[in-house]
Amino acid sequence: MLFHCVREAGRAVAAGWRWPHFSIAELACRCGGRFCGGEYWHDAAFLDGLEQMRADMGAPLFITSGHRCAGWNAAVDGAPLSMHKQLAADIRLAGHDRFALLSAAERAGFAGFGLARSFLHIDRRARPARWFYPGSETVWTI
Repeated sequence: MLFHCVREAGRAVAAGWRWPHFSIAELACRCGGRFCGGEYWHDAAFLDGLEQMRADMGAPLFITSGHRCAGWNAAVDGAPLSMHKQLAADIRLAGHDRFALLSAAERAGFAGFGLARSFLHIDRRARPARWFYPGSETVWTI
């Protein structure tokens, strides 16, 4: 469900918030008001998956990008059909074993995996997909 700003989302979902390691603000659009008021896409199954990944990893997950409004997605050269325009997360790899993080994401039910040098993109698309970002293939091969 799309909320137009963090405050609106907070009022709507705060009473039932059950994801202690994540916040609306860290998953909301980060355009800083240039294109939207901080849109947030709420998806309980997605958040359940993030919590499961964090538990599996036994360490914090740092989200570098969550939902993006259409304007912000275009400004950061996101794909026109990017899952970030609904809900996806880019998780910083620093401090994590990249293969363990990918395995945790698979176990948590995510289906879209973008393999980058410094982050792992995850989403819950209908059909599984996996891709390498430019220059990342060598760090993801054994």
